[in-house]
Amino acid sequence: MGILETELAELQQCVPRVIADSTVEACVPAMVRVNIERTKYKQIVACFQFQPDYPSSLALIELKSRHVSEKLLDGLVKLCEEEAKKYLGKPQVLHVLRFVRNFIDENPLCCCSEEISNVRKKLIAGSDELKLRQKTSSVVVKVQEGQYVMKYNITVPENYPDKQVGIEEKECNFPSVFRRWFLAQATEIARQCVEPPAKKRPKDPPFVLRPSMEPVVSFLVSEVHLYPKLECKMCRKKAFPTNPKDIETSESGPLHVERIYCGHVYHNKCLDKYIRTPPFQGGKKCHTCNNKIYHDKWKLTPETAEARWAHKQAKQRELDEVVDFLS
Repeated sequence: MGILETELAELQQCVPRVIADSTVEACVPAMVRVNIERTKYKQIVACFQFQPDYPSSLALIELKSRHVSEKLLDGLVKLCEEEAKKYLGKPQVLHVLRFVRNFIDENPLCCCSEEISNVRKKLIAGSDELKLRQKTSSVVVKVQEGQYVMKYNITVPENYPDKQVGIEEKECNFPSVFRRWFLAQATEIARQCVEPPAKKRPKDPPFVLRPSMEPVVSFLVSEVHLYPKLECKMCRKKAFPTNPKDIETSESGPLHVERIYCGHVYHNKCLDKYIRTPPFQGGKKCHTCNNKIYHDKWKLTPETAEARWAHKQAKQRELDEVVDFLS
């Protein structure tokens, strides 16, 4: 029996025992094919072909996967070839299979490598940062606009993308109302990627599960870059102070930044004045998008707001009359 035949016989016996979650799909002189599947999305098929002078020459290695990106597989093939070179003249296949299995275990973010690549190319710019933490299967996103900074930890679960990413705020110097919005909306975006709507409308298309990391990071990056540049549409001044230390922390303070339902912003005093003064017909509309203004602090109907304004004006007229009489 030749060297290759001996190696093939050993592979059939030991691969299922030595390489976790592996299946030998072919093991003949023309090709060895082994499927390694830690999860549905962390799965790689390793194929080996042999030249006549093997093992004096390298086995030809090809890696395939239904979900791992081609770019990552191409890089992994080069690493496998370097690993195989260490065993020239000896059986190589089992060593390469062990290397591939270790790569999957030590790089849990391989299941979202394409998303990470997209984020780096399309979203991360300037002083923004994206750092990978393979040991904790997480991504640290740091976004900066002027002196405003947000840092989030995005955890990728073992059965991703069937399950949504975990989201944790590590650092943020935005007002508390915006911090709550960033976290709540990012969590909701992630949920919508993996859960169908609770109430499905008849004309809605069938629900399709989507990876949640890229949409979450895209939202956080765009929001952090957007808000420090916006102006209050009433006073036409920047809504946020240049220095975050000057932020109005009291939610009832005059310069507290209010985010209305449509996403645009006003100073607290400006929005309060706008809502409480005429005209009231049809409700108040956003100066930017012309959508009706909704906000938890201002739930007055147009009729109530108009009645209160009229009452206030009447009181003011009475006061003016008294002043005129006394003068």
